[in-house]
Amino acid sequence: MLQVQFIRSNTFRWALAVAAVLAVFIIALFGFIYVKIDHYLIERSDRMIMTQADFIASLPPEHRVRAIQDHLDQDSRKVQFAGLFDPAGNPLAGNLERVPDALRVDAPAQSVKAAQNGRGLVDPLIRAVGRRLPNGDALVVGRNVDETAEISHVVGEALALGLLPALCLCLLAGAWLSLRAQRRVDEVNQHVQRIIAANLSVRLPHRDVDEPFSRLAVIVNGMLDEMETMFHALSGVGNDIAHDLRTPLTRARLALERGRTNATTVEKLQQVVDKAIAGIDQSLAIITALLRLAEIENSRRSAAFGDVVLQEMLREVYDVYEPIAEDKQIRLSVQAAGQIEVRGDRDLLFEAVANLVDNAIKFTPTGGNVEIGLVRGDKQTIVRVSDTGPGIGQQETEAVLRRFYRSDKIRNTPGFGLGLNLVSAIVTLHGFQLLIHPGSGGCVEIVCPDRPKD
Repeated sequence: MLQVQFIRSNTFRWALAVAAVLAVFIIALFGFIYVKIDHYLIERSDRMIMTQADFIASLPPEHRVRAIQDHLDQDSRKVQFAGLFDPAGNPLAGNLERVPDALRVDAPAQSVKAAQNGRGLVDPLIRAVGRRLPNGDALVVGRNVDETAEISHVVGEALALGLLPALCLCLLAGAWLSLRAQRRVDEVNQHVQRIIAANLSVRLPHRDVDEPFSRLAVIVNGMLDEMETMFHALSGVGNDIAHDLRTPLTRARLALERGRTNATTVEKLQQVVDKAIAGIDQSLAIITALLRLAEIENSRRSAAFGDVVLQEMLREVYDVYEPIAEDKQIRLSVQAAGQIEVRGDRDLLFEAVANLVDNAIKFTPTGGNVEIGLVRGDKQTIVRVSDTGPGIGQQETEAVLRRFYRSDKIRNTPGFGLGLNLVSAIVTLHGFQLLIHPGSGGCVEIVCPDRPKD
């Protein structure tokens, strides 16, 4: 079964395709080499026989027969041909019986068939050149070019000896890669099945090497880390929601139950109903805040983005919260000079800054200061809300962004623990960054990077 799977795998098929392409390439390469070598040998033979013919033709008549005989005697491989014929075509010297019929005299070298003296063999195909001498004799010089057939045989053997091992190697490599990939997939599948069975602590195996599969496993493991964190966070949020809703609903129920039992006048009954309504309103406020967070995190408001003038928006936040700060004897100020714009949803950004200012006023003691600032950084704009309150500890800078988180120091302060989580969601939606500086005196910044120029 495993053999059938790896043969059908894409990896093996790709290896087979690569092997086929390699085979075609090698065959084409060897064919090209053969053609080039054959062409080169023929050209070299033509140059040789033309040189030899010109040399013999330039000799005195009485020396030509001896030159032809010496030329043939020096041919140990018996591939040279030469013949000297009188005007009537009778042979005077050489190893040719007659002038080849198809040979054109005083023309470039050409392929013709020639008969050898006394051999009785099939006329070989030679490259020959003919010259008409001044005394009327005809000189023929040629060379057997059957060497190209030998080269063809050598090339064929080299092709077989080189191509077959290469193809086998490609197929073996494809089979090995396919089996290796199949094992990796089976291993991952086992881990995935455990993850599907709700074991979120399982991670995909990977090696510390720079390969696509390992990089993908690292990315998936990072996603699983986020999913596990979100799963535990959702579990905690569910408990927090149940706890925060139970308290006001329990109070409303107890108020109504006591009112039904103890209220003797309309005024007392109205007081009981008012307490119950206050508890229900608190529960509805929690639910509304959660729905608001869900809406923002789902990016449903991104279509409303536009250019937001931060100075004007911060001035409006100041105008809203200045009376509240004054009632608490807190000095609220705004430092926003210049005309700076960012891309975003004005209502959401207003809500984010308003939450920060509200928190700052809420946790700043009487007589303290809260400042709203707008400054320019390196290719970014920073909206800063600072106060002279107790601040946030180093260990709480991440915890305060969780839903329903409330520090032990502010348990008695009204609130649901959703404000900073809402701010974080708005900032994330806009692609900005929320920075919480720990230490004495609160300082929270919204960093807005400059938009890239078109």
